Amino acid sequence: MMEKKSVVPETKGTGDVAAALSELMGAFELFKETNDQRLAAIERRSADVVTEEKLARIGAAIDEQKSRLDGLFVRQSRPALSGRDAPRDGGDLEHRSAFAAYMRSGNERVLATIEAKAMSAGSGSSGGYVVTPAVEDEIGRRLLAISPIRAIAGIRQVSVGTYKKPYRTTGPAVGWAAETAARAETTSPVLAELVFPAMELYAMPSATQTLLDDAAVDIEAWLAEEIELAFAVQESAAFVSGNGTTQPKGFLSYTNAPEASWAWGGLGYNVTGVSAGFPASNPSDALLDLVYTLKAGYRQNGTFVMNRKTQAAVRKFKDSTGNYIWQPPAVAGGQASLLGFPLVEAEDMPDVAANSLSVAFGDFKRGYLVVDRLGTRVMRDPYSAKPYVLFYTTKRVGGGVQDFDAIKLLKFGTA
Repeated sequence: MMEKKSVVPETKGTGDVAAALSELMGAFELFKETNDQRLAAIERRSADVVTEEKLARIGAAIDEQKSRLDGLFVRQSRPALSGRDAPRDGGDLEHRSAFAAYMRSGNERVLATIEAKAMSAGSGSSGGYVVTPAVEDEIGRRLLAISPIRAIAGIRQVSVGTYKKPYRTTGPAVGWAAETAARAETTSPVLAELVFPAMELYAMPSATQTLLDDAAVDIEAWLAEEIELAFAVQESAAFVSGNGTTQPKGFLSYTNAPEASWAWGGLGYNVTGVSAGFPASNPSDALLDLVYTLKAGYRQNGTFVMNRKTQAAVRKFKDSTGNYIWQPPAVAGGQASLLGFPLVEAEDMPDVAANSLSVAFGDFKRGYLVVDRLGTRVMRDPYSAKPYVLFYTTKRVGGGVQDFDAIKLLKFGTA
């Protein structure tokens, strides 16, 4: 039996961002050509199974190459944590030296003295020690690069456990009046507040003592690399569908209602008119209607959010002039676009199903707030998993919707 030959150009794996971008663009051109063949076959009422399979393989290759391109760009963009590019501030160097001594050997004497002097805002009663500013900044930068919702949301750093944001439910009465006409007495504004508690997010990387004893190993970089993915995966899921009790509250966890009956405190949605799918005729209209559900002040900074499977479906759609509404990123580090707006792939968004809320569109920087409490803490544990040394690392993160008018959803149903 002959092995199937790939219809997609082989990824060379050279680590070259430009080459990866070129491969992605080439794969998308092949995708468009194959999808055109599929659409033509459907119009002739003779859809070809082979063409469908080929299109699915090309779509999967596009997703793989886009992920590879993003990974290459993130790795090339990471700043150094040590060496000639490291900060030269004396206090910072002392902190880093003391932190490295604690990580490698458990010597906490100098680090405890530094924290006592600093009275760090990140200190608490949970034990352990606050990582150096360089490591905390690096963790933040890496999370920003690989956590999809954090990358587009508003971010606030606080030194307390809960962030409270006031908002106005009713404003003072205003109006027009003639120069000499009497003015009615104005009412006072009524204020309420949104509360964003910071929840504890943890990871527990492990290392051998041999690794820790190796002077060539950059301990700070090692720690950042070990926890970045664990933190990103957990917080990304929470920002989408977190319960708001032990996790940040995800934007899909708020009450939702049809846009016609939407009220502040929940998110409004449009429907596709088809259960578990897009309309067979002009499916892109559902996405276009969603765009224009958002007010103009938010729409100019709008971003689509959906998972990979939903993106694979909308990649096949065309507008009324026959142009594909999905486009690959034009430059390395850029984002794919949909109807001219950035598209962020968040795997924690639900798959298309009956009455699922699988697509979001909005100005997430104004709509969703991520709250970071200062201070990432590390507790060294050489006893629980001998001969390995565990590093129980905690970070406090909160989140929730701060402007309910800035995010709209697409529901795959009829009501």
